[in-house]
Amino acid sequence: MADAAIRACGLTKRFGGLTALDELELRVEQGEVFGCLGPNGAGKTTTIRLLLGFLFPSSGRSEVLGGTGNDPAIRARIGYLPGDLHVPREYTTNDLVGFYGRLRGGHDPGWVRGLLNRFDLDPDRRIGELSTGNRRKVGVVAAVAHRPELLVLDEPTSGLDPLLQHQFQLLVRELARDGTTVFLSSHVLPEVELLARRVAILRRGRLMTVSTIDDLRGQARQRLDLHLSRPPAAPEEFGRLPGVVEATVTDRVLRLVVDGSVAEVVRAAARLGVERIVTHDADLDEVFLRYYQEERS
Repeated sequence: MADAAIRACGLTKRFGGLTALDELELRVEQGEVFGCLGPNGAGKTTTIRLLLGFLFPSSGRSEVLGGTGNDPAIRARIGYLPGDLHVPREYTTNDLVGFYGRLRGGHDPGWVRGLLNRFDLDPDRRIGELSTGNRRKVGVVAAVAHRPELLVLDEPTSGLDPLLQHQFQLLVRELARDGTTVFLSSHVLPEVELLARRVAILRRGRLMTVSTIDDLRGQARQRLDLHLSRPPAAPEEFGRLPGVVEATVTDRVLRLVVDGSVAEVVRAAARLGVERIVTHDADLDEVFLRYYQEERS
């Protein structure tokens, strides 16, 4: 197996009496898009700053691209878009991309021109004159101008309109197909769900789980509409079946929310003649809220 792009072993950061990150254990494989999810204050940005060497850990260690994030040679192979991008207002987009290009050993001018066209950016306009969304686009271009081996994104689509969010998602997929590892930190579930195969969920500085999106969908409650030949005489009986969280009847449609197996529900409904079963997409919001709200050991 190839070396991991990112490793964290017992990674911990304390600020006085506050533990911002508590013994994080993490491995991100080369070439994968990995999501880091959690509400504000969960420890996502602290994790990124530790990985990139902007902060020193209180204990534990991390490894990035076979070295450490504070090694200039390693950092030149990384693209980073912070959640709050601070750039001198008098810089133009060309100035910023050129500055980072020199730090990272150069970039392909043709690739950069394509990015500028893609995000409809004027390379000669001063950043201080740009809207929040356009400054975010400049940050995206600067982060990927050198085709990084590892791309670290902290709340990347904040301030982007839906069309540009779509362009950003296409760009991430293209980079991943070319072998770039992407570490995507966000509190926006749909964004991560569209791009990542695996996710880590943080809560109050602790790692709740690392799981695939598919496995998390398997934990989600199922929503079923059973179209029946005749309405049940006692619909409340369905609410007492194993795993049934909610049961309502409208005409001959039995609407159910089921946690776990639906076998008992289907067997009970079969006696009434099931003409059609309509399933709805798993609601991952519920799964994530469970991790956010419950204490896990």
